[in-house]
Amino acid sequence: MRIGELAQRAGVTPKALRYYERLGLLEPGRSSNGYREYDESHLRAVLEIRGLAATGISARKSTPFLECLASGHDHGDDCVSSLAAYRDSITEIDQIIATLRARRALLVERLDAGASRTFTEERPMTDYTTLPAGLPVPEDDGAAAHLPGRALPSLAFRATDGREIDLGRLAGGRAIVYLYPLTGRPGVDLPEGWDAIPGARGCSTEACDFRDHFDELAAEGVTAVFGMSSQHTDYQAEVVDRLRLPFPMLSDEQFLLADALSLPTFAAEGHDRLYARLTLVIREGRIEHVFYPIFPPNTHAQQVLAWLRENPV
Repeated sequence: MRIGELAQRAGVTPKALRYYERLGLLEPGRSSNGYREYDESHLRAVLEIRGLAATGISARKSTPFLECLASGHDHGDDCVSSLAAYRDSITEIDQIIATLRARRALLVERLDAGASRTFTEERPMTDYTTLPAGLPVPEDDGAAAHLPGRALPSLAFRATDGREIDLGRLAGGRAIVYLYPLTGRPGVDLPEGWDAIPGARGCSTEACDFRDHFDELAAEGVTAVFGMSSQHTDYQAEVVDRLRLPFPMLSDEQFLLADALSLPTFAAEGHDRLYARLTLVIREGRIEHVFYPIFPPNTHAQQVLAWLRENPV
């Protein structure tokens, strides 16, 4: 079968198949005219990769399962090496959990020590990696309806990895830029009434969802992911490190992009202007698609992923 038929039967895009091929997970045959040729074994391999992705095992770590299928087993986890890969993934998660618990305990200890020197009454610490119940749902006010098809202006923004990124000159494939108002830090209060503002709460959870589905986005042809806010780069760098994000943040303290594209913003206590939560799909210097409003933010990357699969290039 040709690449288009395999993509359709497996529920992926041709770009995803080429990505798997670059990783060495698929080795298609070649016809006399040079076209890729696939068979049922390739279909089983792609379905196995997708099934593993649902468990959090990225395509890069699927080799033992594919080798197990290739050796004639009915299931990719019938082999000892596959079970070992499961255990390694569980151990990795356990290590991450242990590290986060240790870091959290240290932060709480330092917070308590600092608060005891400064305040007579301790205030409870807010956990910004989870969403509280009962948050107001934002409504579509039409503030982003003019954006699809617009060209990106040539503006350079400082990234947390030290680069200068011009969104109007991004080369190749699709890029995802999700704009958010601000991220909270453990032990630091958010603006008064923050949870009552529709769409404000959830920046850290949104970033974590893009982190957890980063490989799947790449498999669907996304060449770059950026988070963007008006916060200073140093503040954003702390978030990238603390949440272990595999992509950089962009800082737009002067709201240059907002002014150039008439993007929606809002005000909160202590902040005259903040970006409203909005995501741009950029292709060849233009806005191909806009997600606005966004709710809930903690599953937004999955919403973007579903759109990409429904709208392959």
